[in-house]
Amino acid sequence: MTTTEKLTQLYDTLFAHFGPQHWWPGQTRFEIIIGAILTQNTNWSNVQKAITQLKASNVLAPARLRDMEPDRLAQLIRPAGYFRVKAKRIGHYLDWLFARFAGDLDRVAKLNTYSLREELLSISGIGPETADSMLLYAFNRPIFVVDTYTARVAVRHGLIEPPFDYHQLQDLFESNLPQDAKLYNEYHALIVAIGKEFCKPTARCEPCPLNALPHTAELPLA
Repeated sequence: MTTTEKLTQLYDTLFAHFGPQHWWPGQTRFEIIIGAILTQNTNWSNVQKAITQLKASNVLAPARLRDMEPDRLAQLIRPAGYFRVKAKRIGHYLDWLFARFAGDLDRVAKLNTYSLREELLSISGIGPETADSMLLYAFNRPIFVVDTYTARVAVRHGLIEPPFDYHQLQDLFESNLPQDAKLYNEYHALIVAIGKEFCKPTARCEPCPLNALPHTAELPLA
């Protein structure tokens, strides 16, 4: 079985079990972007609490967050953890957004994917996973987002062997699947679902919907 066939089988099995995931939760492009920054090193339920507080204070807009005192922003996003660090990262993002695009996300959206990714990665505190989450979920670009869940599933199902880096893992998916933002969106969300429930650091293989596929519970990550 080819890698493409294995990835397709994996996707079909996950989709049959979990169904559509409706990711990324967010009503606006800007909300998705802020959520991508807040979700670093925390779970989504905590991010939702922080987003709810920003909405309740009526400040979830570029200009309003830019004009807010850093300490107040930090307190509003406190549920997301590392709140002072994340407030600074949001500030760095907003500095870039207003310096380069006068705060206009429609102007940002006109950049090609490569240029936009390079610019996002130049912002302090924005790494590959965060930048790619913005690209895929906020700008609908065909960029496959990979994370710890992706690594676990890929290693345990023999799709890649460690050591590998973020870009090698990403290329595994992008070079073996159609360039389709909708597919990448759903696939990543399904991997997160299986990673949270079954493919944990200590695997729960027996009840896992992927248990019938060739795999190992070992996790020889380098």
